[in-house]
Amino acid sequence: MAKLVLNMNGVVQGEYELNKERLTVGRKPDNDIQIDNLAVSGKHAMIITILDDSFLEDLGSTNGTYVNGKLIKKHALKDGDVIAIGKHELKYVNEHATADDDEFEKTMIIKPGSASAAVAAAKAAEMAVAAAASAAAPPAVGAKPGAPAAAPAAGGGMPLGRLTVLNGPIAGKELELTKALITLGKPGTQVAVISRRPQGYFLTHIESDGDGKRYPLVNGEPIGGKAYQLKDSDMIELAGIKMEFSLASH
Repeated sequence: MAKLVLNMNGVVQGEYELNKERLTVGRKPDNDIQIDNLAVSGKHAMIITILDDSFLEDLGSTNGTYVNGKLIKKHALKDGDVIAIGKHELKYVNEHATADDDEFEKTMIIKPGSASAAVAAAKAAEMAVAAAASAAAPPAVGAKPGAPAAAPAAGGGMPLGRLTVLNGPIAGKELELTKALITLGKPGTQVAVISRRPQGYFLTHIESDGDGKRYPLVNGEPIGGKAYQLKDSDMIELAGIKMEFSLASH
C-alpha cells in the first residue's frame, strides 16, 4: 500500500498509509496529517487516492506546495516524489503508481449558480463538440462499415466517457472525460471526482457540507464512501446538478 513518510531536517516524524480516498494535510488538528507549523496553512493540500494512484492538489495555501523542488497546483504522484510543505517533507512511497502527470491537467468544477463557472464549462463542452464535428464522425447507429469511429478510445481500447448536463445553466452541454481526474461539484457544498483508469471510469465522493457524508447519487442511490465504477447511461446527481454518463460506441 502507498504511504507518505513525514520528516523534517532528515528526522522521520511519522508514516501515513494512503488507505482512504481523500487525505488532507495542514496545520489544523482535523487534518489527516497535521503539521503544526506557522508556515503551513490550516488546510494546505489534499491527496486523492484512486486504486493504485494518488493525486496531490494544493488547496490555495499561503506558502505553496512543492514536489521535487517545483511549485505545483496539481500533480500525479510518482514513487519517490518528495512533497515540501513549509519546512517539512513528505516522501511518497508506492512502487505500483501508474499515473501520468501529463494527463493530470486542469480540472473542471461545476458550480451551480456561478455564471463564470457556467461559461467555462460551456466553453469546454463546446470545444469537445467542435472537435468531434471536425472529425466528421458519423452516428453509431447506422454507421457504414469502414466509417470512422464515433469517438476516440480513452486509452487501452476503453471507450471514451462523457457527461451530459441535464439541468442548470449549462443543460445540454457535454464534457468528454479525457483527463486522468475530473473534479465535479461545488466546494463547501459537495465535491466528487471522476477518475479514468484502465478498468474504466470511477466516481468517488470527496466532500460535502454537514457531516461530510452526503454522497453523490447514481440512479437515485448514494454511492457511499467507496469508488463507484460508472456504467453506460448512469444518472449522476451532485450539488444540485444532474448528469448522464455515457460511453462512446466502439
